[in-house]
Amino acid sequence: MSVEVITDNPCKSADLRSMLVPEFVVSCAPLTGKAGVHQGCDAAIVAADLRSVENIAAIKELLSRLKHVRKRVFIIDHQERLFAAQAYALGATHVLVNPVGKKSLIATLADRGAPLAPTRQATGDARDVASGGAAAIASMFSSALTGGAIDVAAAKGAARRIADNIAEDGLSNWLDTVRRHHEGTYQHCLLVTGVAVDFGLSLGLAKADIERLHTAAMFHDIGKARIPLAVLDKPGRLDPQERALIETHPAAGYEVLKGTSGISPEVLDAVRHHHEYLDGSGYPDALCAASISDIVRMLTISDIFAALIEARSYKPGMPREQAYEIMRGMHGKLEIPLLSAFKEAALSR
Repeated sequence: MSVEVITDNPCKSADLRSMLVPEFVVSCAPLTGKAGVHQGCDAAIVAADLRSVENIAAIKELLSRLKHVRKRVFIIDHQERLFAAQAYALGATHVLVNPVGKKSLIATLADRGAPLAPTRQATGDARDVASGGAAAIASMFSSALTGGAIDVAAAKGAARRIADNIAEDGLSNWLDTVRRHHEGTYQHCLLVTGVAVDFGLSLGLAKADIERLHTAAMFHDIGKARIPLAVLDKPGRLDPQERALIETHPAAGYEVLKGTSGISPEVLDAVRHHHEYLDGSGYPDALCAASISDIVRMLTISDIFAALIEARSYKPGMPREQAYEIMRGMHGKLEIPLLSAFKEAALSR
């Protein structure tokens, strides 16, 4: 059996080679090198730090050369669910966590009972995680309304637990749980956070980027704390005055969070601009494509999708397939390649 070892560090290559020889025919290549994966290899081992944006980009490029390889073992340095989910999203068939023993590695390659995923602790029931998320959102909305200090750490912690739950149990379970047990703006924020996390995982984003995305999703509608519930939850069409009031919430959220410790410029930008469209028809600043960041483009897609599928007292949740088709019809407003990449998260995951 031939094995290709691809790493971000020559020392890792040497250590893995010493474990595999003489049981396997081993060749090694740097992750950032241009050498092609051997066409005849039976398995590939990828050992790289998934906190590195450069490594993530290199692995994505590598995937085109790994499609023919039946077994793709990723060795990751950190035993966290998001890193494991990241590896599977990037194309892993098996994931192991350092330090990897010789017996475990050989058993994985030889299909002798090695685990398909690293050992992990339970994240908790989705309903409990969603309830914790709703409590964090309620707290931040209350603070935004009264002018009190926002508990950023609690909101970020709740968002991380949502991310862990989705990495472990998938998006469908999260959507079903949230729509069954939560309503209104809280339901929407929980749905957007879950959809955004799964979108990031499906794209193979680095953990730091996913954390920025789920933080932005958690805070994106905080400005709605200053919109009367009679307008937010109105079952019929909004009149022009009500529509104008609703459209103040991104700028209001930006003002609430501006200067708040723990809120990054990227998250602030996402809160203010998640209703901007590439053709300049969005609000509050009528930005065009060149001025809209990647995280905002992803958050906008996640926000629209969540709004379409959420259940309200006056409307049932729309099927995911129908929601995605509506978004495909928003010509000029959403980035087409990014929307195409969203299809997997929207329909399959």
